[in-house]
Amino acid sequence: MRTARRRRGRAPVVAVAAAALVPLTLTGCGGSAASDSAALTIQDYYDDSHDPIYHACAETVGVPIAINHVAGPGLIPKVLQQSSSRTLPDVLMLDNPDLQQIAASGALSPLDDYGVSAEGMVPAVVKAGTYDGRLYGIAPAVNTLSIFYNKDLFAAAGITTPPRTWAELRAAAERLTGQDRYGFAMSNVNTYEGSWQFLPFMWGNGGSEQDIATPETEQALRFLVDLQNDGSISRSSINWSQDDVIDQFVAGKAAMVVNGPWQIPTLKEHEELHWAAFTIPTRAATQTTVAPLGGEVYTVPRTDDQARMRQAGRFVKCLASPEMQLESARIRRNIPSDLKVAAEFARSNEVIAPFVTAVRTARARTAILGPDWPKAATKIYSAVQTALTGKDAPAEALRQAQDQ
Repeated sequence: MRTARRRRGRAPVVAVAAAALVPLTLTGCGGSAASDSAALTIQDYYDDSHDPIYHACAETVGVPIAINHVAGPGLIPKVLQQSSSRTLPDVLMLDNPDLQQIAASGALSPLDDYGVSAEGMVPAVVKAGTYDGRLYGIAPAVNTLSIFYNKDLFAAAGITTPPRTWAELRAAAERLTGQDRYGFAMSNVNTYEGSWQFLPFMWGNGGSEQDIATPETEQALRFLVDLQNDGSISRSSINWSQDDVIDQFVAGKAAMVVNGPWQIPTLKEHEELHWAAFTIPTRAATQTTVAPLGGEVYTVPRTDDQARMRQAGRFVKCLASPEMQLESARIRRNIPSDLKVAAEFARSNEVIAPFVTAVRTARARTAILGPDWPKAATKIYSAVQTALTGKDAPAEALRQAQDQ
């Protein structure tokens, strides 16, 4: 999922699950987009800020490269067209929830064929890159959600420690709410972005996308409705993207906001703003925060050129090396996927530490339902919208969405 606006230095946020919008009829094999050229082709939806990493790995592998940046929403349709015309790139980047559908089509080759291993990586990273028991994609760096808070507003309200439970979060939000300011803000928009932001509350309370009409998910949705009824959340949150939410925070109109590390460059531009972050609270102190895993995976498409596929495999292996994980995390404001590398990154970057903590227990959105995740995501954001607009109570909103 990517919002319409782009900020300087900002990484892609969360998956669009765009593959759900187009029937997958990918062919299992195809020619390479550069079969008539020596250059290894790399395709992503980044801007050119990531290119130095590609060139470093090209030098390591010893191959020239050709880089093709595609606008985010257009990547999956382009992959479909390339598969049909047998012009798939040698190395293909995908938003991690899209991997399941592309791998299921037979368009990708298993990375273990090229000695690429996910050993030592965050469990959710492994799960996100795995289809039918084999690793098809690997993410050098990932992202997730935590809560940014205004340190000055916390101090003025006498709040000395970040909330750890929903009750503490609700109490803090009430104290921080004032004239022209909401104590808490998040995106509850009726897109996958709204589902992505609701997941930490649902998952952390034991809810599941297999069936959202459960007491655990109802408690999570009731919590958001209560915050809105308190006046701590704006009724406009049903229309806010994640960028809109961070705008509210920067403007001083929200004291706490759910968002990701890709927003850090934006926050650093405002020297007058004193902020920090904490992991998203759970209903009970004994529960564990479970946030969704964001980020992109690199894959090796099947082509009819085995030699180039082996080169592509070595290239992907380089991208996943500890050195490149750190560099990717630095450029994208993400978290290295390897647990040890992530811990090192957290020690050297205090503001990123809460996100590192959240990544350790994060969950891949496709972990349970695989290619069917987009259907569940639609049900989730539909229920959130129905409850927050007051059309139905949380339990009924979830029941209707589950049955749709």
